[in-house]
Amino acid sequence: MKFRSWLSTCSSATSYDPTPPPPPPPKPLFSDTSSGSDIPGSSSSTSHDTSYSSSSLQSNLSLQTLPSVPSLQKLSPETLTLSLASHHHYHRLASLKPLPLPVSFLAVHRRLLYAASATEINVFDINNFSLIHTFNGNSSSSGSVKSISFYNERVFTAHQNCKIRVWKLTNNKKNHRLVATLPTVNDRLLRFAFPANYVKVRRHRKRLWIEHHDAVSGLEVIDGLNLMCSVSWDKCLKIWRVSDLRCVQSIKAHDDAINAVAVAIDGTIYTASADRRIKVWGRASGERKYGLIASLEKHKSAVNSLALNGDGTVLFSGACDRSILVWEREDSANYMAVTGALRGHSRAILCLIYVSDLLFSGSADRTVRIWQRGLDGRYCCLTVSDAHEKPVKSLAAVPEDESATGGGGGVKVFSGSFDGEIKVWQVVVANLNSSVLF
Repeated sequence: MKFRSWLSTCSSATSYDPTPPPPPPPKPLFSDTSSGSDIPGSSSSTSHDTSYSSSSLQSNLSLQTLPSVPSLQKLSPETLTLSLASHHHYHRLASLKPLPLPVSFLAVHRRLLYAASATEINVFDINNFSLIHTFNGNSSSSGSVKSISFYNERVFTAHQNCKIRVWKLTNNKKNHRLVATLPTVNDRLLRFAFPANYVKVRRHRKRLWIEHHDAVSGLEVIDGLNLMCSVSWDKCLKIWRVSDLRCVQSIKAHDDAINAVAVAIDGTIYTASADRRIKVWGRASGERKYGLIASLEKHKSAVNSLALNGDGTVLFSGACDRSILVWEREDSANYMAVTGALRGHSRAILCLIYVSDLLFSGSADRTVRIWQRGLDGRYCCLTVSDAHEKPVKSLAAVPEDESATGGGGGVKVFSGSFDGEIKVWQVVVANLNSSVLF
């Protein structure tokens, strides 16, 4: 595997600096049983010892909160050799001045990168990193953007003010026009006159059951079912029909704020909450309503992020306990069972994505780690990026074809941080006998 760090920082400002800076001093890459750390050093042996001590300490911190969960890390992949300082290189193609606001969410759709910072959403062309469009920037009342999802020509955005906005791509699919806000006016008019449609949200206050009454923290479209799900800090999971933008179901899903949602290819929904639980929701054969399938309880602190592998048989969950838990489908163990933990981050796990058989994790410790599963079911941390100056809040990635990467295929990865920067990395997967450059 080859790791090329090419890039650049993206933002809404478009100042461009074509002069590439001199390469920074090399850092060794190291993968150990607790997944390693990037620590500068003049020799590989010194770096090895220092990195090992630092990573061991981080794993011990994680073990203090989850001592009963075994680690799934191993020293290195069977046939992958990690490069050391002598093979290390950087090449920055461009520099776009970053926003002075934290990046709250990243998403990629049709070769466009959507980057949310506070109330503003900036859209970049991922081929040349040019800014194409900025929208929602004048709507300070909507609050910060928490999540972005897509369905055909529509873009759905989740907001701090409890609303979901629906945008339509216009002008050769480069501009975005607001077409609706969920719940829609028509949906409200159909229900507001009937007392049975109201639920108590706090003392002396009621709201329509189709409304969220706290920040909407996550959105996911359920492919093939014409549905979308939303989760909120109000502890509820809501199901929306995207054809007419109506809410069709609301579930009091957790005992505390819901922080993340993930959807498998079969329509199964996973929700993660500050109540330390992950819940699994599905529809029985012939049923239209979602119901609880299982409650997964192993984390000892708030669960912040979820990711699924391609076929939905493996679930990854990241929490404030500094561990990434790996859950695998096991019908005899209440739907899913935890098989182990991936350790190495020294602070809370804030975001996870799984693309092209690679797991990417972003943390409050300001690093991004890349994990790969071996044939024995154990995982190796291939490398660690410490390019950000503040916690890494969001990750997005898109597979690249062989022509775009010079052979072998690969992944283009975007990491957004509280420092307002978006780092872009090209991960090129050639073969397991190649070295990793970062």
